[in-house]
Amino acid sequence: MKAITLVESDNPKRPDLVWDEVERPSLAAGEVLVEVKAAGVNRADLAQRAGAYPPPEGASEILGLEIAGVVADPGDSDYAVGDKVCALLAGGGYAEYAAVPAGQLLPVPEGWSFTEAASIVEVATTVWSNIVMTAHLEKGQTLLVHGGGGGIGTFAIQLGKALGCTVAGTAGSAEKVELMTQLGADVAINYKEQDFAEVMRNKCNVILDVVGGSYLDSNVKALAMDGTVTIIGLIGGPKGELNVGRLLSKRGTLAATTLRNRSTEDKAEIVRQTQQGVWPLLESGEISQQISTVLPITEAAEAHRIMAKGEMTGKIILEIS
Repeated sequence: MKAITLVESDNPKRPDLVWDEVERPSLAAGEVLVEVKAAGVNRADLAQRAGAYPPPEGASEILGLEIAGVVADPGDSDYAVGDKVCALLAGGGYAEYAAVPAGQLLPVPEGWSFTEAASIVEVATTVWSNIVMTAHLEKGQTLLVHGGGGGIGTFAIQLGKALGCTVAGTAGSAEKVELMTQLGADVAINYKEQDFAEVMRNKCNVILDVVGGSYLDSNVKALAMDGTVTIIGLIGGPKGELNVGRLLSKRGTLAATTLRNRSTEDKAEIVRQTQQGVWPLLESGEISQQISTVLPITEAAEAHRIMAKGEMTGKIILEIS
């Protein structure tokens, strides 16, 4: 099969992305072989390319954490050849075929294309596992979403509204602020013009944070009593200052999670709960896909450039013909 391979370049931290021949994956027990039609692009892919986020032991070295396609070989699972599926991966998505643990497969939502389905798996499982399973967001509470114009953010805003919450979002451009408003955000903050910690001071029951260190203390200022900050990214760096006294006074919780290095059992449970909680909202249209850019897989390097520059709202998808 063909897949995107990492080839040494003039920049050791930025190898070239080349569509080349590689060995097709063989199935282990409990795995399904999927013929990939589309793959989502995530910041984790850029980090892996730079050598900063290696795949878990035993996972494919090929980039790509989410796909959509058809079952080519069901292995020992209950799936059938030709079933339309999307999947959460530990690696291997930028390829013509991917081996996936059966518990990490989901049906393509009714009415959704392969390209659309590939845009939703990583964001849906990440957001659901963090704001619902970890932070226990409830109807009537207030959710603050950082990076509200990106793939995670645009989904989280819609999910928060679907769950009956007041939703605030932060972004760095007028275009992204407008998009957040269109998606239902009750408060849309341009962080270059406003201090979100002052706007949302003491109001947020749950904060979904892709920024990390530089937002740490400001997040605690925005937190309500008994609130939870869930940190899922480090765009703003790995280190920050924290007023522990303020966190104590609010009985606040800091949670930091990753999805990729969880066990297959944990991922299967997250996938199961995500399908149960989110798929009806996708199929009813209450949550819509937010795809910014679609490119052929051979232009993976351009997809990475767009993401690195932040030149997108929503998701970037690679199609495989």
